[in-house]
Amino acid sequence: MDFLTHPWAWWVVPFTDHQFMRYALYASLLVVLATSVVGVWVVLRGMTFFGDALAHGVLPGIAIAFVLGGNTTLGASIAALVMIGGINVVRSHSPLPTDVSIGVLFVGMLALAVAVISSDAGSGAGDLDRFLFGSVTGVEGSDLVRQAIAALITVVGVVVLHRALLVLTFDERAAGLIGFRPRLTHAALLGLVAVAIISSFETVGSLLVFAFLVAPPAAATILAKRVHHMMIVAVLLGSGSAVVGLLVSYHEGTAAGAAMALSAVVSFIVVLTGKSVASASRNRRSLDGVSR
Repeated sequence: MDFLTHPWAWWVVPFTDHQFMRYALYASLLVVLATSVVGVWVVLRGMTFFGDALAHGVLPGIAIAFVLGGNTTLGASIAALVMIGGINVVRSHSPLPTDVSIGVLFVGMLALAVAVISSDAGSGAGDLDRFLFGSVTGVEGSDLVRQAIAALITVVGVVVLHRALLVLTFDERAAGLIGFRPRLTHAALLGLVAVAIISSFETVGSLLVFAFLVAPPAAATILAKRVHHMMIVAVLLGSGSAVVGLLVSYHEGTAAGAAMALSAVVSFIVVLTGKSVASASRNRRSLDGVSR
């Protein structure tokens, strides 16, 4: 209970005394900003499974680039393009629902990543945990610059596309009639999701990227009504999860990425539970009022 009995030492000192903790915090907050603003649209448009698939679909590109001694960001970008293109090809040539094509390619790309990493050529890459959880406590200044640029791109992109995405999400036919070009808007959103994921995997790993892409935005849609309010709430919830996760990792010696991902999921559960309890309480009071 040191976080209550000794709040300064528990909450503040780790960041004031250790530069790696400050860098980890900055990187995590930038990841939260990038993933939250696009994550709200991912949740509202029912693209959560796609987000999960893309977050893991970049893994073979990263693994292959690492084995060949190439640029892992370029490898991740190529893998993301293959994933997105593959989903569109399978969807257009198959009578099956879209989630089937996503699931098939998701399994295939993840299996390829495991095969590459577990091969003799990939033995120097370490195990899959390195790619899933990243190394947020090993972030350097150049990583922060790259993450800041990605966060700026996603924020600007979401602002520019706001009206088109709003109409497309709630009335796709109207979006076409108004002239917003639904396919192009959807493709642009996929690109922003890819930017958020690719820019973040080296620092926080694909698992944490997906956790922040879905959990805080999902909780925000429960608490807020307007889309821009959802984004603000998602950023606040994600930032709180990042801080708590980092501090738990520091004090308890757990993996930072996993601790932050778990914190984000717990925050969603708390919000959902609180909302359910509040709704049940209001319904009970309404019934009591009617009975009287």
